Amino acid sequence: MFNDKKFGGNKIKYAIYYAVIVAIVVFVLNDYMVNMRTKHIKYSDFVNYINQNKIEEVQISRDKLIIIPKKTNPNEKQKTLYTERIDDPDLVKKLDTAKIKYGGLPQENSTIKNFVVNWILPIIIFLFLGKLLFGRLDKKIGNGVMSFGKNTAKIYAESETGVTFKDVAGQEEAKESLVEIVDFLHSPKKYTDIGARLPKGALLVGPPGTGKTLLAKAVAGEAKVPFFSITGSAFVEMFVGMGASRVRDLFDQAQQKAPCIVFIDEIDAIGKSRDNNVSANDEREQTLNQLLSEMDGFDSSKGVVILAATNRPEVLDKALLRPGRFDRRIIVDRPDLKGREEILKVHAKGVKISQDVNLTDIAKSTPGAVGADLANIINEAALRAVKKDRTEVIQDDLEEAVEVIIAGKEKKDRILSEKEKREVAFHEVGHALIAALLKNTDPVHKITIVPTTMGALGYTRQLPTEKYLNSKDEMLDQICVMLGGRAAEEVEFNSISTGASNDIEKATQTARSMVTIYGMTDRFDMMGLESVQNKYLDGRPVQNCSPETSTAIDGETLNIIKTAHNRAEKILSENRPLLIKVSEKLIEKETLMGEEFMALINENKEVIE
Repeated sequence: MFNDKKFGGNKIKYAIYYAVIVAIVVFVLNDYMVNMRTKHIKYSDFVNYINQNKIEEVQISRDKLIIIPKKTNPNEKQKTLYTERIDDPDLVKKLDTAKIKYGGLPQENSTIKNFVVNWILPIIIFLFLGKLLFGRLDKKIGNGVMSFGKNTAKIYAESETGVTFKDVAGQEEAKESLVEIVDFLHSPKKYTDIGARLPKGALLVGPPGTGKTLLAKAVAGEAKVPFFSITGSAFVEMFVGMGASRVRDLFDQAQQKAPCIVFIDEIDAIGKSRDNNVSANDEREQTLNQLLSEMDGFDSSKGVVILAATNRPEVLDKALLRPGRFDRRIIVDRPDLKGREEILKVHAKGVKISQDVNLTDIAKSTPGAVGADLANIINEAALRAVKKDRTEVIQDDLEEAVEVIIAGKEKKDRILSEKEKREVAFHEVGHALIAALLKNTDPVHKITIVPTTMGALGYTRQLPTEKYLNSKDEMLDQICVMLGGRAAEEVEFNSISTGASNDIEKATQTARSMVTIYGMTDRFDMMGLESVQNKYLDGRPVQNCSPETSTAIDGETLNIIKTAHNRAEKILSENRPLLIKVSEKLIEKETLMGEEFMALINENKEVIE
């Protein structure tokens, strides 16, 4: 068994397999070609052909007779016949009597010549064509079948990354955690002299688009060291053992280029927990085992630092996260208000921005947005400025870009009837009016009944305040706002439509979370009935209770929904004149901004509580 670190043993094995396959193909083709050109007949048939004058020529060899029949049709291609040569003393006499040409075959070098022509030459041609074909595939995809254990990591020099911590905004805590690694790569001696050991690896954890890859490149750029980058899925291949080989090859290259940064993106592709699940991938587990072994084996004092990124830390194998492997977990979360403003400034550097632009307002209007979203907003604003024949981006471009990202573009070909426009207007004003009249709600920024490409016939947009905790009263008020649209339809038209489907979904989800996760009901107190899975992705809840308890949860959720619905209906009934006035104004203008809406409220507001 071969045991070469560069996977040389497997290369030889696959080369032997390939050669055997080529030999079999050549054998089959030779046999097929022979059968295509010649046909075997019995000696008695040969004698009959002589008597019937059907033979043109006979070539006599040591062990067989080659028979060339006469052509019955000049355009017809006939097969050459052959039969075994038997001891027949009258053969020459029979050929002379029938006036058939005959002669012997040259025996010199015929066996060697046939072997070379029929076997050696085709094998050489097949091997050459195979190498040429697979070589071209390797160049195109960089990961072909002939590059058996070869690592596909891309090496970036300092000039190619071109990224430093100045280019990363909104992640100050994450940068502080990585500064120590950069300092060690610059001055390892002061750490080794005191006996300190640099963490072998750091795991960057956070939602998609928060800048995990950018941070890794910034570490390499700050440290002025080579940067190896590879995705977790690149290790897992069709051939068993290739993933483990690539891990070995990657670490070999990293040791040679030390000090350096090795970055494995989406490490959950190979680092999933090993369990007894029958659907487990053996190739992935072999690759993970090799990664664990390599991380144990290399010396971090040489300056090889492993960075990895994932948005699913809960699925990673515990052995991967223990001290001595990925020692540190660095959270790269969604930026706060200050962080969003800094990110907008970074992305606005290469764009011609008007001096009147206020990026703070844009940051306030984009809670929950990540770096990728904010970069997209700046780009959309620049595209809109070009479309409007302007030479610089103004505030309206940025605000419109935020609207496009959140709600979609205006759908101009969807024209509502007067009846539908009126229903949509009262629905949206219902949301906005509840938000304005309750205490624990976010301010209204915009109300519109212009349809969008995301399917909305209209929408009410609020500007959430920057906070990290929500009280029970605040969540109940939020549910009330969500159900305000349906309540407005009931108050004004005494009927309901399909327009509240998304509101109902959000209200139900919020109410259920109050019951199962936040412990905000008397019946279940602080009992955890659901847990959040995939926190950094969809945050899907998973039930931790019996079917009987689940039924009771549905009852508690329904009670919260009904209470909020009745409350919203009561508020709008008591303020119906205001509901009608604001709705008529919205029908007239199609869009009301927050300031204009609040002016109408303040002029006509009635105290309800």
